[in-house]
Amino acid sequence: MKKIILNSVLLLFSVVLFTACEKDDPSPTDPNSSDLAIYEVMDLYTGINDNGKKPAPKKGDDPIAVIAQQGGFDELVSALVYVDSELGTGLVGLFSSDDDQYTVFAPTDDAFEALYAALSTDEAVVDEITDLPAELVLDVLLYHVTDGRRAANSVVPPRNYKYITTLLGEEFQVNTDAEIMAIGSTAQIIAADVSASNGIIHVIDAVLLPIN
Repeated sequence: MKKIILNSVLLLFSVVLFTACEKDDPSPTDPNSSDLAIYEVMDLYTGINDNGKKPAPKKGDDPIAVIAQQGGFDELVSALVYVDSELGTGLVGLFSSDDDQYTVFAPTDDAFEALYAALSTDEAVVDEITDLPAELVLDVLLYHVTDGRRAANSVVPPRNYKYITTLLGEEFQVNTDAEIMAIGSTAQIIAADVSASNGIIHVIDAVLLPIN
């Protein structure tokens, strides 16, 4: 029953997001076939200005939730909808609104699949996000978000480490090679500065874990 309800919520979420995009674009991109190519994705090591720093991107047209759905972050969207349906967190609405600005470190679908494989045992196989406790998933999601628009030039340090305080209240570190050192895992920023109307997305290749 839980999966039937979740699938219904996911379908409704997709319809709402697609409708929002249709209002802004008379020829919307099919969300089932689109990817981050429809957005400006800045490479971490290009676009340097005369001062030796990459300029922060201007605000984009779409909110974070729409970019995640259109950009192929299916597992991340499923995680947001899961905690909303189970815990009433309102995260989908939060990342669909332009009221505030956030920076999201967004794991790819492959990153989530790797996590499921790592968590699976002979006694309990993890195939999808709903196989995990909703409270744990919420903590993981909040560990991937920080307040404000933080472009690559304020996330990746020129030397030493940069400390990022997340919405969970826990920190992780970023080194000069754009590697994230979290409490229970590491990840690499593989695409930076996907600009949204309500923040910035940095794509990462692993799910950050707030526990050892």
